[in-house]
Amino acid sequence: MDIRTLSYFVAVAEELNITRAAAKLNISQPPLSAQIHALEDELNTTLFIRGKRSLTLTESGKLLYRHAKEILLLANKAKNEVKAMSSGMSGTIYIGLVEGSAPNIAAKWIDTFLKENKNVHFYIIDGNSDELIQKLRSGLINLAVITSPCDNTLLNSFNVGTEKMTAFMSRNNPLSALPGNTIDLELLKDQPLIVPSRESINVMINKWFKEINAKPNIICKMDNYLDVAALSGQNIGVSLFPKTSYISNQDIIVKEVVNPERNIEYLFVWLKGKPLSLVDEAFIDHIKKLQSK
Repeated sequence: MDIRTLSYFVAVAEELNITRAAAKLNISQPPLSAQIHALEDELNTTLFIRGKRSLTLTESGKLLYRHAKEILLLANKAKNEVKAMSSGMSGTIYIGLVEGSAPNIAAKWIDTFLKENKNVHFYIIDGNSDELIQKLRSGLINLAVITSPCDNTLLNSFNVGTEKMTAFMSRNNPLSALPGNTIDLELLKDQPLIVPSRESINVMINKWFKEINAKPNIICKMDNYLDVAALSGQNIGVSLFPKTSYISNQDIIVKEVVNPERNIEYLFVWLKGKPLSLVDEAFIDHIKKLQSK
């Protein structure tokens, strides 16, 4: 059961058709079929149920597929890292960035890292924190910047910044006429609220109001900042979001929430127990050095 045999098996498992898998591998059908039969003989099990037009993975086949994918990914990672060591740092960093301050925070890291590593490229994906965590788990990205809190049993993390929580409100809301650019949380307890959809943020907001013996009147949960601006501008409710989520809108007044000041933390995260590439690890080290300055 070598790497080539596993790659053949994975191709068949993903295509569930010998003819298509053979075309994908650029080999003829008979030797591919022979390789699969030989693998089944070696393992003394049936990996596929043969139908007239397609194949179906058995439970043994599904188990082998999961392990084979991991083995092939690790083999490819090892090959790339050895090449990287001999030719200087290279590769692509797949990173997710939550809306708000995360893009601005990450831009400084990326700028300085690329100046030192000319052969590195970045692939950036946007999304809310829960979406990015799911993308980490699925392997679509390896690194991410999300908002706190996070599951420390699942993720490695460290703080990379904080941001003030703000209230976005329509100019027609009487609270907008109050002097200054801050607002006490106490004044928001009877207001209809629009908040981020992330459940952990909702828990945190509920905790804030509990501290003043109140319960938030949440009427809407969302993530798209354009929608937040539209609803706030129409005086549907007051939006509680990080400060940089504000999109210039003449119908909206922005006030920082105080007494006490309310902040959101930005966390740099990656999955626990998942091997990272050499370039990913170098990027993490680079960020930690910048944070320590």
